[in-house]
Amino acid sequence: MEKYKVLEIKESVFEDNNHQADLLRARLKKEKTFLLNLMSSPGSGKTTTVLRTIEALQSEMRIGVMEADIDSDVDANTVSKTGTKVIQLHTGGMCHLDADMTKQGIEGLGTDDIDFAILENVGNLVCPAEFDTGASKNAMILSVPEGDDKPLKYPLMFSIVDVLLVNKMDTIGIFDFDLEAVKARALKLNPNIKVIPIVAKTGEGMAEWTDWLRNEVNVWNEK
Repeated sequence: MEKYKVLEIKESVFEDNNHQADLLRARLKKEKTFLLNLMSSPGSGKTTTVLRTIEALQSEMRIGVMEADIDSDVDANTVSKTGTKVIQLHTGGMCHLDADMTKQGIEGLGTDDIDFAILENVGNLVCPAEFDTGASKNAMILSVPEGDDKPLKYPLMFSIVDVLLVNKMDTIGIFDFDLEAVKARALKLNPNIKVIPIVAKTGEGMAEWTDWLRNEVNVWNEK
């Protein structure tokens, strides 16, 4: 006789989240609001990339930003200085956002005057990759100082994103970083991934990124 039962709940948790994500995606499609889920490790340059993205696109589309962190409002305060509509999401200790949390953020941000919403997810390469937020597209940033072995260590993250931004390329001469190895490893995990080297601080390479975004937003929001 068994001493106790073991219940495997992980699948059902993800199934429910995926259902909620699909509902949110359909809602955003109907409301013509494109949602980008931007993920990375802490310190990779997410907020700087967001600022450069706003700078390039704010004259063309109405942008809103959701800054997700366990605590603090540092990033929201920084983004607010651009004049862009922004809200801060505190996760209460959670290391990621799921579809329901993203839905709460979208409702707080509002979509009536937003064509393009950016979710700057909590900084890490594990938990955010496991949860579909309901985003239209997923992107991640890998910075050169983090090393070129990250696709080997965190394969799920690289397998679920549409775009990989390799940031801080101006430091490649300092660190032992092989860009071609990163590309090969990422493409092996995800043949459809788009890899864009950038320097968010100076804007180098950002045009390719914003061109891709511009096209995706227009496709999503077209009648």
